Amino acid sequence: MADLTYTSEVQQLLDFDKNHLWHPYTSMGRPLPVYPVKSAAGATITLDAKTKDSKDVILLEAMSSWWCMIHGYNNAEINEAIISQINKVSHVMFGGLSHAPAIQLAQKLLKLIDHEKLQCCFLADSGSVAVEVAMKMAMQYEFTKSGDQTLKNKFLTIRNGYHGDTFGAMSVCDPVSSMHSIYSGYLPQNIFVSAPSVLDTLPISQAFQQRPEIFGESVRWNEHDIDDFKNTIEVRHSEVCGVILEPILQGAGGMRLYHPEYLIQVRKLCTKFGIPLILDEIATGFGRTGAMFAFHHCSIYQDQLCIPKEHQVDVFPDILCVGKALTGGYMTLSAVVATEQIKDVVSKSDSATGGCFMHGPTFMANPLACSAANKSLEILLRGHWREQVTNIESQLVEELYVALNDDTELMTSIIHNVRVIGAVGVVELKQPVDSAWFHEKFVSRGVYVRPFNRLVYIMPPYIISKDELTKVTQTIIEVLRLWQEELRGRNEN
Repeated sequence: MADLTYTSEVQQLLDFDKNHLWHPYTSMGRPLPVYPVKSAAGATITLDAKTKDSKDVILLEAMSSWWCMIHGYNNAEINEAIISQINKVSHVMFGGLSHAPAIQLAQKLLKLIDHEKLQCCFLADSGSVAVEVAMKMAMQYEFTKSGDQTLKNKFLTIRNGYHGDTFGAMSVCDPVSSMHSIYSGYLPQNIFVSAPSVLDTLPISQAFQQRPEIFGESVRWNEHDIDDFKNTIEVRHSEVCGVILEPILQGAGGMRLYHPEYLIQVRKLCTKFGIPLILDEIATGFGRTGAMFAFHHCSIYQDQLCIPKEHQVDVFPDILCVGKALTGGYMTLSAVVATEQIKDVVSKSDSATGGCFMHGPTFMANPLACSAANKSLEILLRGHWREQVTNIESQLVEELYVALNDDTELMTSIIHNVRVIGAVGVVELKQPVDSAWFHEKFVSRGVYVRPFNRLVYIMPPYIISKDELTKVTQTIIEVLRLWQEELRGRNEN
């Protein structure tokens, strides 16, 4: 940014960075600008830079560091947990050994998941690895159950999905519109069906309950949304070893919010055909959408319809993937939680693997990461996250959804749709953003928002204050107005 100054030492580091470091989804030939971070606390990050008048550069961080830093930066409790653990043991292999942080983490995680069938936990390295583990688990389940002659070796999923950057995960990302389409000839050929309709919010959200008139028909269930999935699984179920979805909110594939009824119908069809359902809650887990896990919205929705518990569809994953916010954003760690049924089949001693699940990362159940996760989950178990997320949702509705929908000029010229759920606000534009342009405009206004494709979206940390969030939403609207003017100028030229 032109009006920032750096010490010679910092500038040398940035020059080395530019010439030698690859940043995510960025060209080294035409690198996007990066800003050096000196420290972070709460919902802010401080750059290792000064303004022209020698002031510190402090940014409101509205992305939770790619959705994971839910308790904010430099959380005193998580800091202390890590310091305490590092003085005991920072890492030890999980092969033939165990330790209290891993065991306690599994106990807390199962309590938060709160489903009697989900009881078996595999601790992995990252979100992508969790998806790989889940897919291997589903395949080994089918292989063990049906024998090595089984034809059930494909996964069924919906378009616009994103599940990670490793090869197995890439094979269930959208094959056309995703960032992984160039690998299509190398990846396994899985089965894709139409994604459900996008909603502005959920019919069970606090936002809708308080202001139904502003959302109107945008939250209704379209009964034809399930048709493609239903028809495909009925015809091709003999090929399918697992169904994998991001529940309720699709993430990097488009931040698409969909109706809980879709997930209810998916669960019914998976049960009917005996196909394991994998839910990827890496982005949605731990309160982000207003429920502890996004699949919990299905029981809330059926309660809202006054369906007696004994007649409700029990929506749960046979295999659940979590990550990102698991450690409060401090360290890389993920978990795959499976039902007893999956565990019992995979563990059959007369199988080709002798009952062993064939995966074992070096840093599996890393004690340091587990200690951070334990404290993060302890904070969540106190329950204050509900009030935090509800307040964020209400504020996003008023300051983003209502404010932009009332702005006829912006809505007709550059905005396609605005949607809000929990601590997620999404503005979908009519055409792709200029990432470098947006990046600079936000940073120069003291806000860190990182748009991609056609999306200007935020997932702030739960601890963000009302005033801080107001600055973020006002800055988004200001930058969108500037973008409207920028596009006019570009079109004229």
